[in-house]
Amino acid sequence: MAQSSDPNNRPKPGPLPPPAPHSNDPPAIPPSSWAKRTGFRPRFSGETNATDSAPISNPPAPKPEVNGIAAQPANAQVQVKGQGQGDKDQAVKKRREGEGRLPPKPGVNRQANNAVAVAVEAPAVQPSRRGVRNGDVENPVPRMVNDEFVSRQAHMKYELRDTPGLVPIGFYGFQHYLSMMGSLVLIPLVIVPAMGGDHEDMSMVVSTVLFVSGITTLLQANFGSRLPLIQGPSFVFLAPALAIIKSPEFLGLNGNNFKHIMKELQGAIIIASAFQALLGYSGLMTLLLRLINPVVVSPTIAAVGLSFYSYGFPQMGACLEIGMVQILLVIMFSLYLRKISLLGHRIFLIYAVPLGLAITWAMSFLLTEAGAYKYNGCDVNIPTSNMISDHCRKHVARMKTCRADASHALNSSPWFRFPYPLQWGIPVFNWKMAVVMCVVSVISSVDSVGSYHASSLLVASRPPTPGVVSRGIGLEGLCSVLAGLWGTGTGSTSLTENVHTIAVTKMGSRTAVELGAFVLIILSLVGKVGGFIASIPQVMVAGLLCIMWAMLVALGLSNLRYSEAGSSRNIIIIGLSLFLSLSVPAYFQQYGLSPNSNSPVPTYFQPYIVASHGPFRSQYRGVNYVMNTLLSFHMVIAFIVAVVLDNTVPGSKQERGVYVWSEPDAARREPAVVKDYGLPFRVGKMFKWVRWVGL
Repeated sequence: MAQSSDPNNRPKPGPLPPPAPHSNDPPAIPPSSWAKRTGFRPRFSGETNATDSAPISNPPAPKPEVNGIAAQPANAQVQVKGQGQGDKDQAVKKRREGEGRLPPKPGVNRQANNAVAVAVEAPAVQPSRRGVRNGDVENPVPRMVNDEFVSRQAHMKYELRDTPGLVPIGFYGFQHYLSMMGSLVLIPLVIVPAMGGDHEDMSMVVSTVLFVSGITTLLQANFGSRLPLIQGPSFVFLAPALAIIKSPEFLGLNGNNFKHIMKELQGAIIIASAFQALLGYSGLMTLLLRLINPVVVSPTIAAVGLSFYSYGFPQMGACLEIGMVQILLVIMFSLYLRKISLLGHRIFLIYAVPLGLAITWAMSFLLTEAGAYKYNGCDVNIPTSNMISDHCRKHVARMKTCRADASHALNSSPWFRFPYPLQWGIPVFNWKMAVVMCVVSVISSVDSVGSYHASSLLVASRPPTPGVVSRGIGLEGLCSVLAGLWGTGTGSTSLTENVHTIAVTKMGSRTAVELGAFVLIILSLVGKVGGFIASIPQVMVAGLLCIMWAMLVALGLSNLRYSEAGSSRNIIIIGLSLFLSLSVPAYFQQYGLSPNSNSPVPTYFQPYIVASHGPFRSQYRGVNYVMNTLLSFHMVIAFIVAVVLDNTVPGSKQERGVYVWSEPDAARREPAVVKDYGLPFRVGKMFKWVRWVGL
C-alpha cells in the first residue's frame, strides 16, 4: 500500500505518536549500526554503546495535555506511559515532582499520582532520512532513551541528593568507604618502606592520609564537582613518587633518609598542585576537555595499572601460600559468589577485598603462632646487614613477608595523634622534580574527567557542565596542595575506583560520602588505627596491589563502552597506545643496564631509576632527568599517543564516543541540575562572574 504523507493517515502506536518525517527528505545510505538504523540519538553519551549525543532539534510539535499536565514546549517530546510500565516510571515521576519539573496534582496524594500516567521528558530526535516502509512506523526514539535512563536511576538505591535518614546513610557511607579502603591506604604501605621509613613512620603517614582524605572529600563534595567521589592518594602519583624516591642523589644517603625524601616529595607535589589549580580555575580545563574523550581516557588509565606488573607478583612470590589464597578468595567472592545476597545486600561482592584480607590475615596469624615461619637463631628484627648466619639471610625475606607479627606498628603507635602541616619539616623545592609532577597532574586531571562523567551518569540528573568540571579539577589542585603541606607522599585526586564502588553498592548519596568523610577524620586521630593498617603483612599488601591494579586496568578499558569499541579506527588507536605504553618505557628503563649488574636497588624498583642511565643525554642534567623520567612512565606515553591519534584521525562523534557535557545556559534553567551542581551557602552567587568554573 502506498505510503501517505498525511500524518493523520499514519498508524498510531501510542497516545502521542512521533512527528512524521518530511516527505521531501532525500533517501540516505542504509546505516551500518543499530543506532543509525533506528535514528537513536540520546541526550548525552554513555546511554548506549555508540552514540552521537549532540541534540538535533525537531520541527515544533503540538502541545497536547495529559491528565491536565501540559506537554513540554519546543524541542521536548512527550511520552505517556501507562500503569503497566511499573516502578521505573514511578521512580522518575517521584524525582521530577521533587525537582519542580512535574508538579503533583492538587488534592491527590503521592501514591495516587504514581498510579496515573507519567509524562517523561525526552530529547528531540532527528527524523530518519530513509523512507518508512509500507505499514511501518518509526520507533519513537525517546522511549528507548527513557527506558535506559529510568533503568539506570532505578538501579541506584540512593541518588545524589537523597537523604533517607541517619541510620541508612551512615550504614551505606561506612560500606562505601570500607569497600574502597584498599585504595586509600595502599600507597603509603609502598612508598614509606621505599624511602627507608620504619613502622612508626608508616603509621604516621597512614593516619595523615586518612585525615587529608576526609578533609579533601568534604571540600570536593561541597565546593568542587559536588559528586559523591572520595578523594585520596591516586595510583597515578605512585610512579613519579617512586621515581623521585629512587633519584640518583638519594641513593647514596646513609641512615634514615625518610624525612629528607619526604620533604622533596612535598615540594614537588605543592608546585604541581598549584599548576593543576591554575589549570582548573583559569578555565584552561574547558579547552582541554575538547581533547579528552573515552578513546583517550581508556588507555591512559589502563596504562597506570599495567605499569606496576613488575612489582605485584614478584613481591608476593616470597610467600605464595598466603598471597595466592588471598587472590583466590577475592576472585571467589567477587565473581562466583557475587549474586548471593544476605539481608538484601550482596555482601561478598561489596566486601570482597576486606573479606579476603581478613581471612588471609587470620591464616597468617595461625601459621605464625604454629611456628611455620620460625627459624632457629634468626630474628626478624635484626637488619639483614648485621646477620652473620647464611641460614638466616636466606630466610629473612620470607620471615618479614609472611609473619603476622613482623611489624610493631600497632604496639608503637599512640592512642591519639593529630596530623599537622609541615610535620616532616619545611618542603624542599626542586624544579626538575616539580616539572615531572606537573605533567603527572595533567594525567590525574584526565583520570578525574572520566570519573566525573561516569559517576554523573549513575547518580545525577545530567552530566556536569564544562565549568563544573573545571571547578572540580581546580579544587583537586588545592586539595593536593593540602596533601603536600601535610606530607602524604602523593597528591590527592578523585579515586578511579569510585565509579565501580558506586555501581556495586548502589549508593550515590552525597550526604553519605560526607558523613563517611567525618568518620574518616575521627579515625585518623586515633593513632592505633594507623598502626593497625600499617601492620598488614607485606605479602597481603602485594596481593591487594595485584587486585587493585587489575581493577584499575579494567576500569580504564571500561570507558570504551561510550564509543564504538568495534571500530577499526578505535581498535588501532587503543592497540597502539597500550603497546607503545609498555614498549617505549621498557626501552628507557633497560637502556644502559648490563644484565649481570649488581644494583643496590631491588629488581621491582629498577624501572624507576631510569634517570641515572636513560638514553636522553644532553649537557643539561636537569633536562636529562625530566625527559628520561617522563618517557619511562607508561601512562605518559599512552596519553600522548592516544590524544594525538584520537584528535587527528578522522572519525564521527558517534564513533569516537565524544563526551557531551551539559550546556551552561540550559543547566541554569533546569532546577535539578542547579541543585546537583550549584554551590551551597550562596557561594555561587559571589562568583557568578566566573562563568568558566560553574554553572
